[in-house]
Amino acid sequence: MENYTEEDYLNKKVNLHIHTKFSDGEATPADIVKQAKEKGYKKIAICDHNTIEAHKIIKDDILIPAVEFDVWCGYVFMHLLAYNIDIYNKELTPFFAKSKKETELDIVRIFAKRDIKKLIKAIHNAGGIAVLAHPACCWAISLERFVKKLVSYGLDGIEVYYPYERHRGIIKFHRAETVKKIANKFNLIKTGGTDLHKAELN
Repeated sequence: MENYTEEDYLNKKVNLHIHTKFSDGEATPADIVKQAKEKGYKKIAICDHNTIEAHKIIKDDILIPAVEFDVWCGYVFMHLLAYNIDIYNKELTPFFAKSKKETELDIVRIFAKRDIKKLIKAIHNAGGIAVLAHPACCWAISLERFVKKLVSYGLDGIEVYYPYERHRGIIKFHRAETVKKIANKFNLIKTGGTDLHKAELN
């Protein structure tokens, strides 16, 4: 996957974290793609929770096939973004939601039983990269040690360019600047997005 610049994210030319009605978003995939083209985006990624159903109904050059998995790593509940995956890869199938509730309800999703090591391996075998989502919100005593552990499991990237709005603007345990330094230290791909759930693409 292309390593986009900070300006691409800040100038709203790339948004790699968008949800649709296939999880807990308000827009349809077609709506999102249409808006992205009208607003001059280079690339977007629909990353619905634990499902790739949106990517089965719409394919476009502007769209990166992606998914956001709920997973535990030790005592830390986290979200793992998978980008550029082959959505039909059989190794990923066991990690997808078995019901709509597993794509939209926090109280259900927090009981996820996915194995982080096996999940990252499956993402790689599906041709994708594994990226830690909104890391400033991870309840890890030491974010650097936590990321180091994930890197040992095969983590490829970390979400750096992120506005931290909605509830994530309140529930933050680390500074965004700290995240950037950690990304540089471990030579991780830096990604970004708005974690869009509303109907209008921003």
